[in-house]
Amino acid sequence: MENIDIGSWMSGWGFDHQGMLVFQAFIIVFITGLANFLVLKLIRQLIRQAEKSKNDWDDILLLSARKPVSILVWIVGVSWAVDLVAIDAEVAIFEIVEPVREMAVIIMLTWFLVSFIRRAEFKLANPDSGREPMDQTTVAAIGKLLRLSIIITSVLVILQTLGYSISGVLAFGGIGGLAIGFAAKDLLANFFGGLMVYLDRPFVVGDWVRSPDRSIEGTVEAIGWRLTCIRTFDKRPLYVPNSIFTSITVENPSRMTNRRIYEIIGVRYEDSSKLGAVIQQVKEMLEYHPEIDSSKTLIVNFDAFAPSALNFFVYTFTKTTDWIRFHEIKQDVLLKILEIIHKNDADVAFPTSTLHLPDPVKLERIFGEEP
Repeated sequence: MENIDIGSWMSGWGFDHQGMLVFQAFIIVFITGLANFLVLKLIRQLIRQAEKSKNDWDDILLLSARKPVSILVWIVGVSWAVDLVAIDAEVAIFEIVEPVREMAVIIMLTWFLVSFIRRAEFKLANPDSGREPMDQTTVAAIGKLLRLSIIITSVLVILQTLGYSISGVLAFGGIGGLAIGFAAKDLLANFFGGLMVYLDRPFVVGDWVRSPDRSIEGTVEAIGWRLTCIRTFDKRPLYVPNSIFTSITVENPSRMTNRRIYEIIGVRYEDSSKLGAVIQQVKEMLEYHPEIDSSKTLIVNFDAFAPSALNFFVYTFTKTTDWIRFHEIKQDVLLKILEIIHKNDADVAFPTSTLHLPDPVKLERIFGEEP
């Protein structure tokens, strides 16, 4: 069987040299489309198989690679076709095909890595992932640093590919950084303030924080490089520059081990003989209360001779730190104290005044008439 000369065969159909190049480029593009279809089909099949496994990392890898790989197939195929057409063409625009292809490959690789980090960040901080989630603030900080590092590295590699000297760019960046630092000192202060929040971890996303120095109180929703978003208890978003946290005191009630009950209760002066029994019974009630932490400080003592009452105070801690549950326990404790006072035939005092007159008072009718 004789070998078929494709060039002679195409010449027989009226194709000149340029026509043959265009036809071959068309074949390459067609093969590229077919290869892209097969690659996507293979990836979808692998994703279905990966979803059946208990390991989530293969799912993350395949989902992150699906679109970049598809576009990369087209980039390689189309650039190959353009190179074929440009063999005999003396057009300056075809000279950029090679650097554009290299730049596109770098961009696709960057896209894949950034997408992989973003999906991994969501998995590590997701409580529904079947494992104990990592701290959301730490995961967000590491994710941002990795993405920023990858993007900066990609930009430098692209500049090197385009023929720029990286050493010159870095030297220019060092000189320009000084000018930018002076012009954007507030932005840099917020950046380093956010970095300190990430490193020192005075609070994380979800914590209830407040500052006695500023009118700041609410739940932390997000910690960015420049701003921290705090949702106040009336549901207003409060955006606080991170540099503020380097100069103010921040309380974090979310990290309390217990909540304190501290109340002063007054008993009438006429019930003074019953005050000792009331105090003793209140203390016993607190010691055996299931929601009171008896391992912490527990004090029930007579405190002061007030103007209208004999005051004793209650100082104890609940086991829970939940705000709503704390108030339910506090209500139960106060009602039990009131019940103890009443069981001892005593009562809670209220402000009263007694007027003492040194001599008897003689009352007369109006207009001087005798009573």
